[in-house]
Amino acid sequence: MKKVKIFGVEILNIDNSECENILRDFLRGDSLKKIYTPNTEIVMAAKRDEELKKLVNSGDLVLADGIGLIYASKLRKKPLKERVTGFDTSIKLLELADEMGLNLYFLGGKEGVAKDAASAVNEKYKNLKVAGFHNGYFKSKLDGEKSSTEEEIIKEINSKAIDIVFVGFGFPRQEKWIDAWKKDINAKVIIGNGGVLDILSGRANRAPDIFIKLGLEWLYRLIKNPSRIKRQIDLPKFLLAVMRDKNSVE
Repeated sequence: MKKVKIFGVEILNIDNSECENILRDFLRGDSLKKIYTPNTEIVMAAKRDEELKKLVNSGDLVLADGIGLIYASKLRKKPLKERVTGFDTSIKLLELADEMGLNLYFLGGKEGVAKDAASAVNEKYKNLKVAGFHNGYFKSKLDGEKSSTEEEIIKEINSKAIDIVFVGFGFPRQEKWIDAWKKDINAKVIIGNGGVLDILSGRANRAPDIFIKLGLEWLYRLIKNPSRIKRQIDLPKFLLAVMRDKNSVE
C-alpha cells in the first residue's frame, strides 16, 4: 500500500476498512506490531526533531489521526483516502478482540483510569478479557534499563498471554516507551493511543458527532480545555508551512 509523506512522516494511505483488514492480519501473526497515530501536532514535532521522525516512521502501521493531515494532503494533490483515528482504531481492536476471544492490557492514565477502563470494557465486551492494567505514573529512563515497575508490567503482560496492549502516555512518551521495550513484550499489537483510556474509563468524553464530521474535534477539546491553546497553535502553523513548502507532501 502507498504512503503519503508529510514533512517526512510516512502515513499509510488507507481507509478504515483497509485498516481493519491490516489489524486482522496483525492479530493472526506471531510478532509484535507497533501502531502510531500522528496528528498535526506530532508531525510538527517530528519536522523539528529527526529522531522523533524516525521513531514515528518505525511504526508497522502509521495512521492519519489529525484532520489537518487530510487537509494538507489534499492541498498538495496527494490526497489521503480518509482520516483513521487512534480512537476508532482502538475501538476496532476491541471489537476484533471480542470476536477472536483475545486478551488485552491497559497501560496509562492517572491512578484508577486504566482499572476503570478495564472494568468498563470487560462489562461491555463479553468474549475478550482485559487481563491486566497499570497507571502511567512511573519513572522511565528508556535507556535500556527497566525500572522495577516496568519489569513488573512487562512480566505481567508476558505471563498473561496478552494479545493487545494499549499505551496511553501521550506523545512522545508512549512512542518512546513502545520502541524501548518492543523486543521484551510478547504480544501481537501495541498501540500508542493517548487519551483513549480516559474515554473508556468514563472520565472524558469524545467530541460530539457533529464536531467529528466537520473535522473540529480539536475545537471541541480546546473549548473543554482552554489550556490546550499552546498545543493547538501548531495547527495553523502546520497549514501555513504546507502552503509555503511545495515539497511538504510527497
